[in-house]
Order: sequence, then structure tokens, then C-alpha cells
Amino acid sequence: MTNTPTSPVSPDMPYKGLTRMASLVSLIVALVLVGVKVWAWAATGSIALLTSAADGLVDVLASLVTLIGVRYAGRPADKGHRYGHGKAEAVAAFVQALLLGGAGLVLGVESIERLINPQPLAALGLGIWVIIGSSLAAVGLVLMQTYVVKRTGSTAIAADRAHYVTDVAVNIAVLLALVLEHYLGWTRADSTGALLISFYMLWNAKGMAADALKQLLDRELDVEDRKRVRAAVMSCEGVKGVHDIRTRNGGDRVFVEFHLEVDGKLSVDVGHDIGDAAEAAVRLLFTSADVTAHLEPAGIDDDRLDDLFK
Repeated sequence: MTNTPTSPVSPDMPYKGLTRMASLVSLIVALVLVGVKVWAWAATGSIALLTSAADGLVDVLASLVTLIGVRYAGRPADKGHRYGHGKAEAVAAFVQALLLGGAGLVLGVESIERLINPQPLAALGLGIWVIIGSSLAAVGLVLMQTYVVKRTGSTAIAADRAHYVTDVAVNIAVLLALVLEHYLGWTRADSTGALLISFYMLWNAKGMAADALKQLLDRELDVEDRKRVRAAVMSCEGVKGVHDIRTRNGGDRVFVEFHLEVDGKLSVDVGHDIGDAAEAAVRLLFTSADVTAHLEPAGIDDDRLDDLFK
């Protein structure tokens, strides 16, 4: 038994349109910010600004990857991909994590070199104002992406948002480093800030990769969600039991499968109606879900996945 997934958002702004809009806006903002930061780095020579500019470049590449991933994930199921293309978002998120981690590693090495051999900076006032403007733009983008993630649950947009949350933190660290160097003369504040940012980029990349791998490796939904699925199925009239519940996150929807136990004396038509009711009850638990029930007589002695895990 299968179902047609319901749209997770309102008809005037469907899931595909909302995620595409968010990914396109992210790409445009990232392009503008990286250009401004590279210009500011060239004017000041700040390694912290270079770190921020490199993070911005990663944002550009990541937003491009997200845009491609979201467009591909939005394709309907076809003959070769009967579960849809939702995992493309997880692939996009994993690529973003690799980009962010690689940038953090390279910049960390450069920051250590600057700590050992500090260099004088110039036009720090310009750099401070550039970072303030970049921070405000990044905060606005994060707020927009947060709204989209709440409406759609998009894995790729969530990963892209994590980039810009990192960008806000990066900008704050750069701002602090530039202020300390400009007003207090702390010659190693710039490189110290850059090194701390590099560590944060690596830590953030690790979390993003872990989240993407959960989806790519078909990790089960959490315990509470599985309890809700079981309770919803058992609340349906005519259900005698449920076992072998299997779940996974497909990116644009969750997939739920279970074996449904009913009275073996019922007709096929009646049993089918009970199965449809159970599938409908589970679909109501999620924004978008593909639910499949396997009908079987209660009390049958057969091999069960649950027994294997026990």
C-alpha cells in the first residue's frame, strides 16, 4: 500500500519553490559578501579577514551545490528512482561539510604561521565596517533560511544555514580581532582570531557531515518518532498488532514501513481498509511521509526483523 505525499507547505508557496528561492538568495548574497571581503583583505592584509573571505568563498561553492542539490531533489519519482530524489539534499550537505572542513584546515595552518611571524596591518577601520555590514547581511540570511527550514524541513537548506550561522560567528571573531589590534595594538589578535575561527569551522563541518550521513546511510528516526508511529497504528480500529517498523529520512519526506496484524478471518477488502487507515494515521504525524503497511494475520509465526535485533 502506498500513498501520495502531501505538500508540506501552503499551495501558494510549494516546497520546491520555497527551497529553490532560499538556495538562490543564499548564492547571490554569498557572491556579494565574498567579493567585499576579498577587497577588504587586500586593503588590510588581515589574516582574520582572509579567513572570513575564504569562509565566504566556501559559502558560494556550498550555496551552488545546495542549489543544484535542491533542484535535483525536487524531481518527482521516476522509473529509475522510485523513492524520489530526496537524498540529493544530503549529498549536497555532505559536500558542504567537506568544503568547510577543508577551508578550516588550510586557514588553520596559515593562522599558526602568522602567530609565529606576525605582520603589520593597514586600513583596519575599513575592515571593521566591512565586517559589521557582512554580519548584518548574514543574520538576515539566517533568519530567512530558518523560516524555510521550519516550513520544509529541507536538509540542504539546513546545512546551508549552518554555513551562515558559522559566518556570523566568524564575523564576530574577526570584528573582535580587528578592534583589539586597531585600538589596543595587540599584534597577534588577528591571527589568534583566525585560528579560533578555523577550529570552529572544523567542528561545524564535523556536525554537518554527521547529520548528512544519518540520511545517506538510512539511519532510523529517533525513538520518540517510532513510538508515535506505533501508537498511531495501534489506535486504528481493527489493528491487532504491529511489528517490524522501519523508518528513514529521505530528505524531502520520511519513509515508514511496518507489518500490520489483523484478524485473519477478515476479508481482503476489510483488511485493506484497516491498512489504509493505519497508513493515513501515520502520515498525519509528519510534514510529508511515504507510508507502506504490509498486512498479515495476527498470531502468525514467521521470521521477524524485530527478533533479529533482539
